[in-house]
Amino acid sequence: MNPTMPDPVIDEIREIRHRISASYDHDPAKLVAYLMQYQMQFRDRLIYDPSGQSPAQQAVQPDTDKAAA
Repeated sequence: MNPTMPDPVIDEIREIRHRISASYDHDPAKLVAYLMQYQMQFRDRLIYDPSGQSPAQQAVQPDTDKAAA
């Protein structure tokens, strides 16, 4: 096992992520519920795909147009 060198930027990111997690009792469901509610405040700025697929669904499906080429 190789010891990793300290990285202050990564350490800061981890500390911030830990504080965010702690503010929601380290419960992902609480964090997601908050983010969904927060997102609704800006729903007029969101862009929706007419196919109804989420970006995650699109990412896991192969692009048939490129595969055929």
